[in-house]
Amino acid sequence: MKWLFKTEPTDYSFERLVKDKKTVWTGVKNALALQHLRKVKKGDEIAIYHTGGEKSVVGIARATADAKGDAVQIAPVRAVAPVSLVAIKADPRFKEFPLVTFGRLSVMPVPDELWGPLLGNR
Repeated sequence: MKWLFKTEPTDYSFERLVKDKKTVWTGVKNALALQHLRKVKKGDEIAIYHTGGEKSVVGIARATADAKGDAVQIAPVRAVAPVSLVAIKADPRFKEFPLVTFGRLSVMPVPDELWGPLLGNR
């Protein structure tokens, strides 16, 4: 599966993930986001989205192990040219995507057909 994880870059940025080489993703509080997080499996791809002033997809990570409880270990794959929330909202393919419809959700599945566009591959 493919996922989108949101993070405040002042708390933990994609650049820091690259520097750290791996991290355990924790701190998810929303019940639905936790349900999603617990479904992450080793090898799943994850779009990293910076919240705050950036509001953009900035990189790709991969789960290095299945989620355990309320945590999953991830490692960076590569940075991508930022894809802004404005651009995502302007694309009609995303009209029902949780990033657009449920802005507070920090972990969400990404349908295969939206993965490329989410990463800027129109």
